[in-house]
Amino acid sequence: MAHHLFLPLIVPLLSASVATIIVRQHGWVRVIAVAATLFNLGYGAWLLVTIAATGRQVTQAAGWSAPFGITLVADGLSAIMLVLTALLTLVTIGYSFATVDARQERFYYYPLLLLLLFGCSGAFLTGDLFNLYVWFEILLVASFGLITLGGSRGQLEGGLKYVVLNLFGSICFLVGAGLLYGVAGTLNMAHLAERLSTIQDASLVTAVAGFFLVAFGSKAGLAPLFFWLPTSYHTPNIAVTALFGGLLTKVGIYALYRVFGTVFQSELARLAPLILVVAGVTMVVGVIGAMAQVNVRRILAFHIVSQVGYMAMGLGLVSVAGMTAGILFMAHNIVVKTALFLIGGAAEHLTGTGELKQMGGMARREPMLALLWLLASFALVGVPPLTGFFGKLGLIQAGLAQEQWLIVGVAATVSLFTLFSMLKIWNEVFWKKAYSDLSAMPRAGVGLLAPAAVLVAVSIAMGIGAAPTLEYSALAAEQVFDTASLVRDVCGPNGCEAVELAVGH
Repeated sequence: MAHHLFLPLIVPLLSASVATIIVRQHGWVRVIAVAATLFNLGYGAWLLVTIAATGRQVTQAAGWSAPFGITLVADGLSAIMLVLTALLTLVTIGYSFATVDARQERFYYYPLLLLLLFGCSGAFLTGDLFNLYVWFEILLVASFGLITLGGSRGQLEGGLKYVVLNLFGSICFLVGAGLLYGVAGTLNMAHLAERLSTIQDASLVTAVAGFFLVAFGSKAGLAPLFFWLPTSYHTPNIAVTALFGGLLTKVGIYALYRVFGTVFQSELARLAPLILVVAGVTMVVGVIGAMAQVNVRRILAFHIVSQVGYMAMGLGLVSVAGMTAGILFMAHNIVVKTALFLIGGAAEHLTGTGELKQMGGMARREPMLALLWLLASFALVGVPPLTGFFGKLGLIQAGLAQEQWLIVGVAATVSLFTLFSMLKIWNEVFWKKAYSDLSAMPRAGVGLLAPAAVLVAVSIAMGIGAAPTLEYSALAAEQVFDTASLVRDVCGPNGCEAVELAVGH
């Protein structure tokens, strides 16, 4: 049993508890937050290597055997997400040192970040659907606290939209889980993968799968349930916006990959045409919304929607090649999107506004910030040899191999419009002359530049090391689809049904 899988849950939870108790001791709270996040980052990196060498890691809580107890499972996809979650939390904490004031820190800012890390880590490691629901609710509580921290009218309005739509997704999730338990008599993912293949009424299972598609699609920001995202992500502190923009919708995509790739494989094939349509519409609506905006954070928020469409395309292709490209693209987007929010947020922090018409001259005033923006923008668009190129190329190649001409055409066209909207920000914020004298504007210090620089460097490294990155993404995709080995790893060589029969006798 790999009992070490509990460590990335225990450490942030205990750290959040201690930080809550001593919340007014800002220095110690910061130290605790950094230490806990560094531990999760190191553990995730170790898990990446371990899974590549020895395969999937599984453990059971409190000595209960699967499929009856609480199961934790880590495979390549889980490890990728654990590492990226810890990395994003770490750079967000560093960025917060320069952008979050003492008043916000007193309102449990860092404990909430650690609670978010705790919830994300649990969602990536859980092996059953009910506990996935629980982890989503922990995420919702932490993210709602962060999005409304400060209590301004805009934050409360954005937070209300955020929580209402996410509660709608949670209701769909809970209804789907209840129906699935009624159909299959279990919520353990390995057991479901084994048992659903024997159910004769495929239409009933497909209908249940539809609830999960809506639930996770709403949390991922897929069309038409995306409108909560651009109306809420521009309201909180810049650091919170960056973390949310890079991470939270990807938790929904992760859930789609995990549940449909493992539990609903046959239903995925039936729903694939619908998923591809939704993916294409999401790409188009997102990029059109981005081109229509005149605020940096709103433009980037709509780009979240557009880029999520590419990840859904990877699922809708229903192949290892498609999911490999989807996983690679998701990892790239998590890093690059957060970097763009941090860079755009730094420009907003320095100028006091995020409105394009009121900005300008940043390339001359802050050349390093401008360089980071260019590199991150090119990565987002997919300019070779940056990481976004390989993710999009993989998706297009997989689509062409399966003769999915329409979605391939949409994906290629949307990339061009993405370039246009990113150039609009470059021109308005960095290249054009400033309307006012910028000499009195504060300079960007290490606290604003270093977090984004770290992420841009990671993105460049992923592009240069595209071969091993792609190889690990392929391993992760294969493990998601390999339900036979999942059942063996979780329940033993005879499967979950044999365990249940043995206990029943």
